[in-house]
Order: sequence, then structure tokens, then C-alpha cells
Amino acid sequence: MRIAKTVLATSTLALLTACASTSDGDAEIVTTGTKTGNSVANAPPPPPPAPRSVPIGRDLAAAEVSVSSQARRVAPRPGYYIPPVRVAIDPGREQYDGEEVSPVKVASSEPVSTFSVDVDTGAYANARRFLSMGQMPPRDAVRTEEMINYFRYDYASPEDRTQPFTVTYDVAASPWNRDTKLLRVGLSGYDIARSERPAANLVFLLDVSGSMNSADKLPLVKTALSGLAGELSPKDKVSIVVYAGAAGLVLKPTSDTREIRRALDRLSAGGSTAGGAGLTLAYQIAEDNMIKGGVNRVIMATDGDFNVGIRDRDTMIEMIEGKRDSGITLTTLGFGTGNYNEAMMEQIANHGNGNYAYIDTALEAKKVLGDEMQSTLFTIAKDVKIQIEFNPAVVSQYRLVGYENRILREEDFANDKVDAGDIGAGHQVTAIYEIVPIGTKGWISPRRYENKPSETAIGKASEAAHLKLRYKLPNGDKSTLIEYVVPSSALSTRRAPQGDFAFAAAVAAYGQKLRADPLMGNFGFDDIQKLAGPQDNYWRQEFVRLAAVADSMQRN
Repeated sequence: MRIAKTVLATSTLALLTACASTSDGDAEIVTTGTKTGNSVANAPPPPPPAPRSVPIGRDLAAAEVSVSSQARRVAPRPGYYIPPVRVAIDPGREQYDGEEVSPVKVASSEPVSTFSVDVDTGAYANARRFLSMGQMPPRDAVRTEEMINYFRYDYASPEDRTQPFTVTYDVAASPWNRDTKLLRVGLSGYDIARSERPAANLVFLLDVSGSMNSADKLPLVKTALSGLAGELSPKDKVSIVVYAGAAGLVLKPTSDTREIRRALDRLSAGGSTAGGAGLTLAYQIAEDNMIKGGVNRVIMATDGDFNVGIRDRDTMIEMIEGKRDSGITLTTLGFGTGNYNEAMMEQIANHGNGNYAYIDTALEAKKVLGDEMQSTLFTIAKDVKIQIEFNPAVVSQYRLVGYENRILREEDFANDKVDAGDIGAGHQVTAIYEIVPIGTKGWISPRRYENKPSETAIGKASEAAHLKLRYKLPNGDKSTLIEYVVPSSALSTRRAPQGDFAFAAAVAAYGQKLRADPLMGNFGFDDIQKLAGPQDNYWRQEFVRLAAVADSMQRN
């Protein structure tokens, strides 16, 4: 049955939200005001001092609750809000779906490696949350490729748009194993000017259930999306759907930044979590306001704690896959501590042809939805797949660092019906392989009955690997193939990674150490700091500090 688009009155709007209270001693959210025309749109006021119990039933329009007039306003002052540290995180209450560390492959028996690109960054920010609170992150929460892809590297940008991204590769000696080499593959998408951006039809899907009633959840959601609203142009439209015990539309499509912020301002938290109903309604609103040739996306902000409606992840993924084929993508923004369902957030974004980020501070919100907004929203290539075939006459063993839940079958590479990751404007993707050249000691002992390299492999001994990529244009159905050859001479280098490559290798090592990868040997967090070297970029400097924190915790 088609869901009616009902615009709730201002008083009803308060019903769909319940209050986020600030108890004595709790920090209050404070953000910098932003100028809009001749007026200043300040950060939303803090919530009322005590939540009001609101029975949210089936008939949303019938119930009305006014926003508390006792809400205290705090004058904005410069700075970013950082959630206060109160108690240790109980990882047992949070949900992760980690994979085993990628196994080593013997090139003579498994020469081909195929995977989908990944531009998510949530695992890095989530791991930072744990370390900032004095705990090592759960191993299942760490995806090394998301650590690596959190940062930007010195890849050349496309000179024109005949191919949406450049492809580069380089080889260096492994810093943690004298018998192996590192092969880095980097993709860098073209960027687009603000004036070139297609119109965007965005539906903010916001969780206002009781589980969002803490300083690091709904208040931070408001800050994040209020910042995004300020980045939009007059041709863009934003709708807001909220869900708690039920779902409802609280803001019709509008380009008015002040109106968007006022609607966000009124939200507060309470009730159960009808996540499935919220998704259904958000997709309906997106379909009703579809912009042909534009960006049509649902942006879901939640702690992932679904407890009413569609709770089975497979059922939800099936629905999301059906919607992505109609041209509506899904971005998930994760928030909060304690009951965070990261497994749900990461997977539904993957299947929704969107991306997943974890927001732990307003500074991270600005990075994801401000500085990187175009990458987040505007797709330049879809279904991007990478396949590397290693020559067993040159490479004896190899392993892909990370991407465990992005692995594809060899036959999936040329099958255009198999979904893969998308690349946004200005996005970068990095993948690192660790390689054992023929004649050096590998992780796996020589096999008694192992096949010798074929005459074909020996005849192409000048080639170490054959690198292939497939991608489709945003509105295309047929993929384009591009190919490169990695020469064997590249594996003769004894030089350790330098500069930008050294930092990428340090981040890869950091992720693998957090995962307790036994193949990292005695290479520790102190070695990671040295490998990263001095940095002049804020985010890279923060990485070095986090590696130092992990080193200190591991030693204690």
C-alpha cells in the first residue's frame, strides 16, 4: 500500500522526537554560528532538562506534544563539540561482523585476486573512538582498507573525463618483512566544481528513538546535517523523515537552509526504533521527488539499534538492493557508543551503492559532510572492480591487505550484473598487496607436489602481474575495461616505502596490528610511528598520536 505523504504540524513534529536531556554534569553541545544572508543561523539549542514521555502510536497526526518552553539556550562560541568521556565502552553490547584476516595465496594454484573497491571510512573513526576512551577496538571492528582510505594520497588527477579516474601503482620493500614487497594500487577520481554539480534530492532519515538520547548521538546528528544543509545550493532539495515507534515526514522538500535547520532544531529522542518503516517511507519520499539526471539519495543517521519493524539484515538488504536499481542510493552515518550496530550500518550502505562513515565529533562531521561532501554524494563511476593476476614464474605467494568483505569471485569481474563499489567525485581508493617474489622465503613452505610455472608464465617472466579494472559510468549498464602490466623489474627494489607510500604502509600496518595479524611479526606500534614520519596535516598528525596511544596501551 502506498504510504501517504503527510506533513505534520509543528506541534506534531515534536511528537516524532522525544527529548534528549542534559543531566547535571553533562556537557552541552556548542557549535559555531554560521552566517546566512543578513542573519546568523546558530547551532541548535540544547535539549530540555528532562525528557517527556510521549506515547507514539499508529496515528501520528492525532497526537500532539509541544516543544518544551523550558529548553535552555546556550550562546554559541567558537570550537567543536567533542562528546565527554563518561564510562568505558562495553564492546559486548555493540555489534560487529568482522572477517578473518585475508589468507595467503600461492600464485601457482590461485594466481587471480578480485575485489570490489571500497571508499568507506567508518572503521577508522570508530577505532579512534575506542582508543580515545582508553580501550583497544574489538578486532572485528577493524577493516584495514577503511583505515587506509580515510586519508588522501599524492595521486595524479585525471587530465580529462574520458576516464573518470587515474590508476597508479608502485612497489617498495616491506618494512616488516625483509623477504616481501608491497604493491600499492591507487585510484583517484576527477573532481567537479560547485557550479557543475547536478541537483540533489536528499532525504535525511533520522533515528529519534530513545537509544539516540545521549550527547554523542542526536545532538551530533543535528550538528552534522545542519552543516551539510549549509553546503547545498538552491537547486538542491532536502526532506526529513524521522522514525521512533513509527515513522513520519517532518519536512517537505525544500531548499531553504534556515527551514532545514529549524526542523532539525526541533528534534528530540524517545521511543522504540521502527527502522524498517523509516527506510520504507524515506525511499518513497525520494521516489516521489526524483530528479532525473541528478543525485537521489537517502542519508540515514542512526546508532543502528533497530528493534521494531524489519530487523533481519538480509530482508533489509534485499529491499535496499531493489531500491538502488531505481537510482536511489543510501549513505549511512553511524553515531554513538554502547549499543552501536556497526554490522548493520556498514553492510546496508554497501548494498545501497552508498558509503558508510562513523561520526564521533563535529570535526569529523565537517570532514565527511562538508570538506568531502562532493565525494560523499556525487558518483562518477559505479561498479568498480579490480582484478590482479600474478605471474607464478615471478611471484610465489601474495596476500591482499584488507578488503575481506569485498572479495569477489573471479567470474564476477566480467559479469556486469554483479554489483560493486562506487567512486565519488574526488574520491581516492588505495589497495596494498604484500608479495613474495620467487626465490625468497614465503609464509607457506614449498609444497611437495606443487606445479611448476607453465611455459606461458615463464615466457612472460618480464611481467610480475596483470592489473585490470572495470567500471561503469553513473548512468551506464555496460562496463569499460582498462589494463596495466606490472613489470618484474619493479620487484627488484630494496628501497623501503618513502613519503606518501610510507604513510600508506604505516596505516596498513596499524590496521593489521589492531587486528592482531600474526604476519606482522614483531613490527609494533612504535615502528608504525617511525614509518609514518613527521606530518604537517592535521588528520595524519592525529593518526601518529593514535598509534602512540595504541603503543602505550599495548605495553601496559
